[in-house]
Amino acid sequence: MRTTTHPFASPSLAHGRGGDGFDGWLLRRLAGRMAPAPLRFALGSVVVGPPGAGAVATLRFRDRRAILGLIRSPELHFGDAFAEGRIEVDGDLVAALEHAYRALESHDHVPTRARLRSWRWHSLRRSRSNVHHHYDLGNDFYRLWLDEQLVYTCAYFASPEVSLEEAQVAKMDHVCRKLGLRPGETVVEAGCGWGALALHMARRYGVRVLACNLSREQIRSARERADREGLADRVEFLEDDYRRLDRRCDVFVSVGMLEHVGRRSYGELADVIRRCLDPERGRGLLHFIGRDRPRPLNAWITERIFPGAYAPALEEALEGVLVPARQSVLDVENLRRHYELTLRHWRERYERAVTDGRVGFDERFRRIWRLYLAGSEAAFRMGSLQLFQVTFAPHGSNGIPWTRAGLYDAEAGSSWNTPTS
Repeated sequence: MRTTTHPFASPSLAHGRGGDGFDGWLLRRLAGRMAPAPLRFALGSVVVGPPGAGAVATLRFRDRRAILGLIRSPELHFGDAFAEGRIEVDGDLVAALEHAYRALESHDHVPTRARLRSWRWHSLRRSRSNVHHHYDLGNDFYRLWLDEQLVYTCAYFASPEVSLEEAQVAKMDHVCRKLGLRPGETVVEAGCGWGALALHMARRYGVRVLACNLSREQIRSARERADREGLADRVEFLEDDYRRLDRRCDVFVSVGMLEHVGRRSYGELADVIRRCLDPERGRGLLHFIGRDRPRPLNAWITERIFPGAYAPALEEALEGVLVPARQSVLDVENLRRHYELTLRHWRERYERAVTDGRVGFDERFRRIWRLYLAGSEAAFRMGSLQLFQVTFAPHGSNGIPWTRAGLYDAEAGSSWNTPTS
């Protein structure tokens, strides 16, 4: 085999056949675009990339159109071609995506279209449509791979060995301790999913909760569960937009919603926090997927999975939401590795369900969701995405904790103070 070096490729990725013609040229061009990712690229009998064990996976293309799409716009066209079966990945899919993301980030290229998309206005109508696209696929589908309470946010693992179910309960307790919940207090939750956290707060901490969400499927399920568990008198689930919330509360919490608010709507979320949260004894928590620096989400994710989604850098969330809401930041924690492990559990459960023939829909849908879960796991593993929990309280409030003792030691009780005048 003769080694051919293309000007766009690194030597380690330039192992192809002499005389492989236009197909070889296309593959070497793509290899150069993805350098230095340890990947092989194949079209028919033409293979370009590191030989032997030097590659973590081989991307096999069914046609030239799939290769040309990746050269033009890797993020968007890879997802579509994979979903259509025009690209197969032989090897570790998560590792392949991790290395591909690292290569793309090293080039630091973000399409203008993606930048503009991240500034779209999230009207009430568009927000409802975005939620319906992802969350109203049917509760039975999510039951196949989420935990038994259908918690669709990052879990909290005391150790990597604990089960997903245990880690999701631990995450809810972690949030509640950070908020210093006391019996009889009132909580407003913006974006409540299937209601697990709201019900957990009411059951274990004796608070009253008003929780809202735009997903009809999720709200219906949450109300049914509240009735079954005898908590309907303490938890009210609204099928409505967070921007309509106006009830005064002791605690404001949002877990996994900020990603869907949109940058242009941060001021509206700030208005909700300011008018709902008690200025003397109030406190709140934002739990959200973020980034280390401002950058649009993967183009395929925002087009096919989460329309309108944007994962903010920490400073964007603070300056866009908490500063105009007149809130003081009390604590910031990054749970990135916890989300990587959460996604590994989800992906493995999903793939078992696919193998067992329990996932409905067509093959294209099943491949889309396999790629989404694997790609998300890879993004958290390599640090492209972060998971922030930010605790806050109204500016000047003295009802704040002295220490973190109550957060990590349940026997120590709450370290939150009673507000003083």
